[in-house]
Amino acid sequence: MIRAGRRRYVQHSADLTAAMGISLGTFRNRRPYAADGFPPAISAPEARVMLWDSRQTEAHLAGRPVPELPQDDGEDDLLDRSEAAALLGVTPKTWDTYKTDPHFAPHLTKVKGVEHCPRGIVQTFRQSRALAGRPKGSKDRIPRDEILPRVGELLDAEPALTSAAVQQHLGVSAATAVRALTRLRAERLADLLFTDPALTPADAAGRLGYPAAVQRAAATELRARRIRPYLQDIADALAGAGLADRQDVRVHRLGPDPQALAAAVTLTGTAAPALVWDEGAGWRTAADRRHPIGKTPGRPPEGDGIRYLGDDPHPAPADLLKRLAQSE
Repeated sequence: MIRAGRRRYVQHSADLTAAMGISLGTFRNRRPYAADGFPPAISAPEARVMLWDSRQTEAHLAGRPVPELPQDDGEDDLLDRSEAAALLGVTPKTWDTYKTDPHFAPHLTKVKGVEHCPRGIVQTFRQSRALAGRPKGSKDRIPRDEILPRVGELLDAEPALTSAAVQQHLGVSAATAVRALTRLRAERLADLLFTDPALTPADAAGRLGYPAAVQRAAATELRARRIRPYLQDIADALAGAGLADRQDVRVHRLGPDPQALAAAVTLTGTAAPALVWDEGAGWRTAADRRHPIGKTPGRPPEGDGIRYLGDDPHPAPADLLKRLAQSE
């Protein structure tokens, strides 16, 4: 974790190699940070990116006594993914769902490319859940933004979890239970396929203990992940041109068959309230800022604020900006 007030001292591998005067390749091969006496990393042991406190490494490299870091936990300590999950008593994968909650999202911050959340924010959420907790089997409905995290906890404990069991534990409708299970299994299966490309979807589903039917939804999730960087580039270009606020693009799945993908970018500097992309029709302007995509797949006709911006579904950001200007 990053102790309160020490964010400015955080360094990653590139910073440390520069201070040591060696290449990153040499650093990885020799692993000097594993030597006796080298200051321990401040990142969690299982973290993908290692971080150190530069005041400690500078002292070590200069042959001076290494200063101790603060030991008392504080609300402003910054916790990484694994540490936040441990504090909540869930798996890191379930934390990935929790962090999208409005309670967390505004407080997430990246330090040297690694996402962190303040300890106090995590503690407040944990305490609020304890106060508002419902016993298993309760038929009370839970808030919408808690559904995925709560189903994720159940799925962590039982990979073969059924929608009926979700209904029993959480008191949600059958449709809600099925949607949540399908989405979470698809995301986790996609994670495994991404980290181990040699696996087939069937092998990955078997390893996780998931039913074979989830493979189709996982394929959709992988498509969504592949297209998202392009969509984010478009959103960033629009923001850079003063036509939109900075925003994170979300890829949506439309309709009961989760094969249609779409995304929206809200606009501020044009007559159109938003732009919509879908994989079947490319980019178009939208007439509604609150619900720009709509609820059904398909190609809505032009008119009433809807204009299609060319036939290419993946134009470069500069080309899309030109098309948008020409459509005004």
